[in-house]
Amino acid sequence: MNVEAQVTWTDGERFVANASSGHAIVIDSDRQRNTAAGPMEMVLMGLCACTATDVVSILRKKREPFIGVHVKAEAVRATEAPTVYTSIKLIYTVSGEVSRKAVEDAVRLSEEKYCGVSAMLKCTAKIVTEVHLSGAEKLAPATK
Repeated sequence: MNVEAQVTWTDGERFVANASSGHAIVIDSDRQRNTAAGPMEMVLMGLCACTATDVVSILRKKREPFIGVHVKAEAVRATEAPTVYTSIKLIYTVSGEVSRKAVEDAVRLSEEKYCGVSAMLKCTAKIVTEVHLSGAEKLAPATK
């Protein structure tokens, strides 16, 4: 499967990126100007989206009644160039009346088998996971 991506410089350290899917985004490496996510932030966002997609797919197959999946990445970068990620903590919060075992199994399968972004990042970073469950009753809106 061939995939293509390209960037075109606009100004400063800002680029418009296009992918073979036809979608485009702005990327800005200038931390002072901060007009868009930077390349390394995009990598973390890609990791979160990749593993969250796996978890949703697996929980659906298991017919778990989840109503929300949130994945947060907390990462540390090397101090010397190239400043790759050296450690990443993935925090999964799944809401709904779901089985802890089902969620932990889904996270493990994503990490060990399905998530390509995780597989690439494991070459430089130690990745650890944490799972939190949030039952449906905790998500009900407050009544007056």
